Parts: sequence; C-alpha cells; structure tokens
Amino acid sequence: MQLEHTVESDNPTQSPRETFVLNVGPQHPSTHGVLRLKLVMDGEYILAVEPVIGYVHRMHEKMGENRTYVQFLPNPSRIDYLSAMHYMHAYVGVVERALGINVPPRAEYIRVITSELNRIASHLVWLGAFLLDLGAFTPLLYAFDDRERILDLLESVSGARLTYCYYRFGGLCNDVDAAFVEGARAFVKHMWPRLKMYHGLVTENIILRKRLEGIGVISAELCRKYGATGPVLRGSGVACDVRKLEPYSVYNEFEFDVPHFGDGDCMARYKVRMEEIAQSLRIIEQAIAKLPIGPIMAEKVPRVVKPPPGDYYFAVEAARGRFAIRLVSDGSEIPYRLKLRTPSFSNLALFGEAARGLLLQDALALLGSLDLVIPDVDR
Repeated sequence: MQLEHTVESDNPTQSPRETFVLNVGPQHPSTHGVLRLKLVMDGEYILAVEPVIGYVHRMHEKMGENRTYVQFLPNPSRIDYLSAMHYMHAYVGVVERALGINVPPRAEYIRVITSELNRIASHLVWLGAFLLDLGAFTPLLYAFDDRERILDLLESVSGARLTYCYYRFGGLCNDVDAAFVEGARAFVKHMWPRLKMYHGLVTENIILRKRLEGIGVISAELCRKYGATGPVLRGSGVACDVRKLEPYSVYNEFEFDVPHFGDGDCMARYKVRMEEIAQSLRIIEQAIAKLPIGPIMAEKVPRVVKPPPGDYYFAVEAARGRFAIRLVSDGSEIPYRLKLRTPSFSNLALFGEAARGLLLQDALALLGSLDLVIPDVDR
C-alpha cells in the first residue's frame, strides 16, 4: 500500500486529498487467476484502476506460427479452459473454411451438443465462484454438482474433463454412443427444475439483489468503445450473438432466443447468463431429437494440412463472448499468422472506466460479473 497526493480538491483553498494505491492481486482470491489491479483509492472509493496483465502469458499466437496445423490442435482449449469446446470449434472451423471442407451433419450436431453442454458448465463455474466472492457458499456446491454431470458426459466422448481436444479437421475424433445421448437427455431433464431452484435460492434473494442491482452499470456505448461482447454486452441491452448474426455450424436449424437486459448492471449480467443456460438446454433438446445418422468425418481430409495461401476468418459465440481466429496461410504446413481475438481481453479493458467512483466491495462485484478467465486475457 502506497500513499500518494494525486487528487486535487474541488476547493482551491484546500490541500489535495490524500489518496493511496491498493493492489488487488496478483494472487487475490477474487481475481480467479494471476491478475493485478492497481487501484487509486480515496478512502473506500475508487478513483482510478490500472489492470496489470501478462503474468500467465503463454504465447499461443507465436506457438501457432511454429507448429503444424495438427500440432496446434491441443492449444485452443488451453486459452479459455472453461470454454474449451467453443475454442476448438473456432480453430477447426477456420481451417475447414480455408480447405473448403464440408463437415458431415452428424458431426456438426454433435459439435453443437458438446459446445452447449460446455457453455452450461462454464456458466455454472461462474455462478458458484461469483456468489462465493459475494459471501454465499451454498450455491457453489449445487453448481459444481450439476457441472460434474456435464464433465462426466464430455469425458465419455473426449477422454478429458477440462481441456478437450475432441474436434478434428472435417469432424470428430470419435462418435457418440447411445449412453451419451441418453445421458445428455437425462441431464436436460434434471437441469430444468434445478434452474427453478437456482432462481428461488439465488435470484430472488434480497441480499444478492441489494449487492447487484444498480451496481457496476455498463452502457452499451462503453461496450462498443472497448469491444466487449457476450453476456457483458447483452447485459447492456444489445442482443448480439454470433450464433444468430453470423450463423456457423448448424445453429441456424435451431430455435433459441438471445437473452438481453437493458439495465447494464451486475444483476442484468447475472440474469443473462442464467437465461443462457435455459437457451442452451433448448438447443440440446432439439439437437438430440434431430441427431442424424451418418459419418462423423468428411471424406478426403488431407493427411498433411496445407491450406491455400490466403486470409481466413472464423468466429464463434463462446461462453464469454465472441472468440475469433484470423488465419493467414502461405500454403505451407505451418500458419504464417494466427491471430486470436479473445473476449476476456476486451471485457477486462472496460473495467477501469466502469469501476471509477465505486466502493471497493462493489468493484469486486463488477469484476466478478465480467466472468474473466485470465489465461484468456494473457493468451
């Protein structure tokens, strides 16, 4: 903690107010990763914020320029480990677009099912951790209990519980069986009443509402200024979802809504994510009901991947917002450039402006409502 005289008083006859610098992190529990927030405080009020990033930078983009396309397959799931399926989807999607590969319908349906299960699992982690930051312990136990059911399903087809490498260029590494389909159907049936329980236990809780309503208001203009996407943007009233605006895979074959609330506060972002769980359940139900039979890999996928020279782009709606990959190919086995557009980086960027004037405890609520994954920032 460091004392500084940096803020001029409103009255020129008075001396400057005494402020101090407070470091939150880089190992503070509420950062959920190695993030440092340098806060300039006037008592318990925040005057300025400087996010200090780079503690867990792993150079994924540079690794993409030094590995073959196949060798880079395990990397995307380690950028945002809570949204691993979506990141895998973006990577295989951009390479498939470059190669002109048409993925079989069954593989696309399974990608949608596994991606939406992963979205629910990610939101459940956020729900439990966010409420734990606010002082509530019980919801964490329920959220992780539900998440375990999803991890069991995804493990049965991918062999992993967190950093998946299930998708392949042109399809999937293996098919799902009847046990997976029945397990997914049983999970959906289990989760609908659990959502009602969460709303009764958490959403209507007066203590939570007092902590979130009217706190950390983020305008739609501020989101546009910093490029914020996902639940952060939809919590500010903008119904922007890549699955609707730039449909990929087979998302245009399903009926689902884009939850959005115009209040822009922490409660709005909470409600967006809870409603998104319900919409993901709707998509999974439809995908299971219409799951086609057939192959899970496209024909004539080259063993040595060498996309034609060109500039390619592919975006998906990950759990935290728009994740996009720009691929520049020179025709060789190794990408010339692999640019990653991660949502957590943009969502963190607005925190400094949105947190000004807040109490410290309210700033931590705002930080939690952004649902940051720090390795996604320090990609």
